[in-house]
Amino acid sequence: MFTGIIEEIGTVKSVSKGAKSAVLTISAAGIFSDLKPGDSVATNGVCLTVASIDGLVFTSDVMNETLTRSSLGSLKPGNRVNLERAMPADGRFGGHIVSGHIDGTGTISTIRKEDIATWYTIRTAPQIMRYIVEKGSIAIDGISLTVAQVQRESFSVSIIPHTAQETVLPERAIGSTVNLENDILGKYVEKLMAAPGGITKELLLENGFA
Repeated sequence: MFTGIIEEIGTVKSVSKGAKSAVLTISAAGIFSDLKPGDSVATNGVCLTVASIDGLVFTSDVMNETLTRSSLGSLKPGNRVNLERAMPADGRFGGHIVSGHIDGTGTISTIRKEDIATWYTIRTAPQIMRYIVEKGSIAIDGISLTVAQVQRESFSVSIIPHTAQETVLPERAIGSTVNLENDILGKYVEKLMAAPGGITKELLLENGFA
């Protein structure tokens, strides 16, 4: 599990593509203090398993499901990526629950400055929009952000200078593709509400929830 608080920005050293897979080699610095093979690293929001480590470089295998559902398939050597190690049990929970299993991608449709903030509007598919609520949480390329506005086919977030400085989001332009992960709580609630014998309005009322 991750929190969406980016630890550092890494750089893609190489991308070795197979027929339906890829091996990413990424250089970084700070995350290697306790990193070992088998650990999880969220890379632009996608949970990857560290396959090997060589100095300040790690490699990860990426399967076809991940390549087709995320933007990792378009990475090239030299691209910078957001990195976050899995949350330690005694760590601070600064963002929100992020699994690293993204729901899909979105496209940046507008970028505008507002004093010190930068607004990004992102268009995405209906199956992702259904879980996005105003003032709720969304992970964009692994960054835990608060949804500021919701439109029919898009949503907007407002980025503070610290987030801009510590992530690769400012390197994105209009038309760029970003990885999106909905707040997992909404998906669990929907599943429980739909299940036979699950949570219903009547059950809540019977148990004192008005």
